[in-house]
Amino acid sequence: MALLVQKFGGTSVGSIERIEAVAERVIQTRQLGHKVVVVLSAMSGETNRLLGLAKQIDEVPTPRELDVLLTAGEQVSIALLAMAINKRGFNAVSMTADQVTIRTDNAFNNANIISIDTDRLESQLDQGKIVIVAGFQGRDSDNNITTLGRGGSDTTAVAVAGALKADECQIFTDVDGVYTTDPRIVPSATRLPEIHFDHMQTMAACGAKVLQLQSVEYARMHKVPLRVLSSFEEGEGTLVNLETQFSPVMVGIALQRQQALIHLDVPLAEVQQQAELFGLQLWAVANTVQSAQIVVANDDLARLRLVFDNKMRHISDVSTLSMVGDNVVTVADAVVTILGNTNIQVHHNKQMTDCVSLLIDETDHQTAVEVIHSQFVVNQELLGNPSLLAVS
Repeated sequence: MALLVQKFGGTSVGSIERIEAVAERVIQTRQLGHKVVVVLSAMSGETNRLLGLAKQIDEVPTPRELDVLLTAGEQVSIALLAMAINKRGFNAVSMTADQVTIRTDNAFNNANIISIDTDRLESQLDQGKIVIVAGFQGRDSDNNITTLGRGGSDTTAVAVAGALKADECQIFTDVDGVYTTDPRIVPSATRLPEIHFDHMQTMAACGAKVLQLQSVEYARMHKVPLRVLSSFEEGEGTLVNLETQFSPVMVGIALQRQQALIHLDVPLAEVQQQAELFGLQLWAVANTVQSAQIVVANDDLARLRLVFDNKMRHISDVSTLSMVGDNVVTVADAVVTILGNTNIQVHHNKQMTDCVSLLIDETDHQTAVEVIHSQFVVNQELLGNPSLLAVS
């Protein structure tokens, strides 16, 4: 009998019908004899709805009160799932982060987990119950409610799995694993059976949305095996582990869409300071003493406008295409050349040891992914590497 932590995101619990389906999936695992802890996000769209309500009151809500409001979403979903499981004759109990005792620092809207008290969780599991935990939330040392920032439910699941020394942390999403590239863009993409933690961590840092960066970092640190699975169909998914059977030149391609290239009449250091306070990721592509050009997600523009509104100018809509692998820099020039032959301009590029990021026009993203997938994944002879893979 294994101890499994299963995490379901907002899409997986986006309606009553889907919550009922999750209940069936969880019960199936319990019937196999496993102990099960479930971590849930809020229902799809609920966090944005609550944020919209807050902004109707105050365009810049008090961070503490915003966290009190936003955590209501997960409380709804965990209670509904517990009801669905109990209705089917299995014993389930929902627990907020405070009831579990998930302690964080006091960084409202972007807190970090410090510790988890497992006594209550283990007591409920020992009684044969399925425990359903609210993701995304915690309490600081002053007993304030906190939230963990974007993707925080993944972090909760991995942290709970680490604290309980679970056999596996299973992340259920709307895809059935980590693919060679986004199958919605390239239908011929195939699922990877496994990927090394190092590569998955870099992929997440470069924008791959299959797993949230903080959760991958935590899982690697505590050696918690991760498995990405589909909420809607059966399958083995993709195992993220410290051992894999291949070491390709290019492990993955991560695509970040819906980004903006912005000019600010503000020193870069000041922009970066505000981004850090907001927990935002940005790419500085140019700067002078008094100005900067950055790439930032469209969803994050509103927060920057709160501080720099009259000093910001939109330049263009862009996408970032990132290639990850131990020796990926050796093929960067070849990739740029092939894109250029397809009339796709690379505006900027950033090279690190295991990652090359290319800034392209938003309108070119689909063609760029198709070309690289075709030339560097399907036509593997270009690199003379039969293990060449890509991930999105």
